[in-house]
Amino acid sequence: MPDDKKTLLVVEDDPGLQSQLRWCFEDYDVVVAEDRESAVAQLRRHEPPVVLQDLGLPPDAEGVSEGLATLEQIMALAPATKVIVVTGHGDQENAIKSVGLGAYDFYEKPVDTDALQLIVNRAYDIFELEQENQRLLRQQGASLLDGIIAASDTMLQVCRIIEKVAPTTATTLLLGESGTGKELLARALHSLSPRVDKPFVAINCAAIPENLLESELFGYEKGAFTGAVKQTRGKIEMADGGTLFLDEIGDMPLSLQAKLLRFLQERVVERVGGRDEIPVDVRVVCATNQDLDEGIKESRFREDLYYRISEITINIPPLREREGCRLILARTLLSKYATQHGRPIKGFSDDAQNGIQNYHWPGNVRELENKIKGAVIMAEGKQITASDLGLADVDIAPPNLNLRVVRRHAETQAIKRAMVYASGNISRAAKLLGITRPTLYDLLENTT
Repeated sequence: MPDDKKTLLVVEDDPGLQSQLRWCFEDYDVVVAEDRESAVAQLRRHEPPVVLQDLGLPPDAEGVSEGLATLEQIMALAPATKVIVVTGHGDQENAIKSVGLGAYDFYEKPVDTDALQLIVNRAYDIFELEQENQRLLRQQGASLLDGIIAASDTMLQVCRIIEKVAPTTATTLLLGESGTGKELLARALHSLSPRVDKPFVAINCAAIPENLLESELFGYEKGAFTGAVKQTRGKIEMADGGTLFLDEIGDMPLSLQAKLLRFLQERVVERVGGRDEIPVDVRVVCATNQDLDEGIKESRFREDLYYRISEITINIPPLREREGCRLILARTLLSKYATQHGRPIKGFSDDAQNGIQNYHWPGNVRELENKIKGAVIMAEGKQITASDLGLADVDIAPPNLNLRVVRRHAETQAIKRAMVYASGNISRAAKLLGITRPTLYDLLENTT
């Protein structure tokens, strides 16, 4: 079977009709499900663009309640999917109800293969057009925060701060663990600012030896030291009119911190070996993965410099604290590297998804990117597995997303907090929870 076959999910419990539809759509990769549970499983596994679904599904094969419930669940999980509902002859009411729930179209039995092929082919074409349209809209209306996946509340808050701070000249300090995307956010600050057409100059203070860092930052005059054969501008001068990004500023030597502080106060630089004061208009963004408060206590970092560089401080959460971000970011990176390397990889297996969710990610986004890049190159199947990612030893148990269980847990926690806050007073705790005393007594009895 060729890899480029279109995927069609058929949700039908009649074996005879299943065989007929397989034959009818022999040019498709037909995936079959007999009930709601298997339909949802196949939807998650294959992500079909088009679903052909009968309304009469077990355990309500003679009615439509189970079919409508299946349709609702499919639309909730994959709203872009085109669902074509198959109804009984003359069943206009349920056909219209299905469209109201999000179905793309409906088809009345008995099956006319030519007509059904036409509807399915058209649905697939519409799906592809919509996907292409979304892709073009993303390119044309590209946000200057593109590349930053903000699916969690904490990252959304970071992006809002970036958007507010960017148009200003405030010196900004980005705090976060290694690999959290500090330089990406620094570039976003520059891109959203009036300085976007001017240079963005980055220098890693930890990567350059102490005896060279001063000349890299401030430049030097000809003859200032052995090997200085011509006058050379430093990074600060090169960023004139734009943005200077000082990465890992917590590793800057104390001797240089004093000179940097003077520049931030006076906005002039003196090249090594020179006497002239050169005015520079530059917006400064700093970043570090170190605890600067500890650095100040240990006399490794100047307190006055800290206050100068932290007019605005943005704390970037580590990947493990970004609920909702990990899988979205992983899928984005997978799409990027699969295209880059020309690999026909369609997604992650269930164990890979669970591994991504449960792994601690000490190296943050950079570690995730490296693992996915390697997995794309080494994977032998159409899906990336936990083993491909090097996460085979990670707990790959699926998360418990049962709403009843989650609701019960949240309810129990709220009751415990209310009881603590009310010092065990039932009336007061019930008032805090917005319920009656008898209701609280019942809930307490069920949670013990």
